Amino acid sequence: MSLKPLALRAAAQQLSRRRLLHGAVGAAALGGAAQALAQAPARTGWVEDPRFATPAFEPGHPEQPLRVQAIVQRVRADAALWPRLAPLQPLDEASTATAIARVHSAAHVQGIARQHGAAVDSLARAATAAALAAVEAVGRGRLANAFVASRPPGHHARNTGREEGFCFYNHVAVAARHVQQVLGFERVLIVDWDVHHGDGTEQLFYADPSVFYFSTFDAHLYPGTGDAARGGAGAGAGTTLNHPLPRGAGDDAVLAAYRQALLPAAQRFKPQFVLVSAGFDSRQGDLLGRFNFTDAGYRQMTALVAGMARQHAGGRLVSVLEGGYHLSGLASAAHAHLAALVEAAA
Repeated sequence: MSLKPLALRAAAQQLSRRRLLHGAVGAAALGGAAQALAQAPARTGWVEDPRFATPAFEPGHPEQPLRVQAIVQRVRADAALWPRLAPLQPLDEASTATAIARVHSAAHVQGIARQHGAAVDSLARAATAAALAAVEAVGRGRLANAFVASRPPGHHARNTGREEGFCFYNHVAVAARHVQQVLGFERVLIVDWDVHHGDGTEQLFYADPSVFYFSTFDAHLYPGTGDAARGGAGAGAGTTLNHPLPRGAGDDAVLAAYRQALLPAAQRFKPQFVLVSAGFDSRQGDLLGRFNFTDAGYRQMTALVAGMARQHAGGRLVSVLEGGYHLSGLASAAHAHLAALVEAAA
């Protein structure tokens, strides 16, 4: 299987467990403004599923069930934030299978089941089903936005018949096609802030003018793709925008990329629905990343993307968890992101 730095695998679980249990998690959650919001109807969706506790890889692997458990623990502990979330149930199995088939070939689906077994296949499908439930709720106007705390990630998955970079099915790509073919929105923008380039998502939509893919990432890391000169092909020329950042990049660098590259691109493309591949392995201290984004930076990034969605897409925004392997850091960053979504939906 294709793995991000193998040498870190054994250390990942050990260090992450210790820091989850004993590390100081940021306590400045939402403040007084969010306390007032607790009285208003919930407008931000939240998807959980017990299947997310299924292991996909062997013990010691960075992609572990504790990733989602850490986020859930952090979010549920926030008495101001938790009541502001509307729980959603993943889409049913038959509808999920139909949606996956719009993006992934039969050979890919069969290969995943054959190579990884029924339990892992069910886990990966559950993550896709969760993303579909979120876009259904937001696309049909029942909620303003949503965050999908799912695993395993998906943005490396394409049609190879095997796992790629911890990914089996490309949840955001499947959600994008559902948004278009079921919910009827024509133009979809995908924003990917994972520290690793989403090569699967780029490939699936590289020649498609109806899906704009924007990615910030560390080009020195797996999978080594994302040349800034690659801007799409054929009718899709101009709808891929890769924006590699230098190793060690922090909040200022990524926010500049959003303001100077993403916002003008969105102004031209005018998306009707916004999806976020929300990888928190760009946060400082991550086990597999080398960026220095902070929780405050994630809040600002979220606010920028939410403002863009409000301007062009009626506020319709769904984010789906991708990477993030330092458990307390992942939980804290995801909490900051979710808090900003709640504020944007108010």
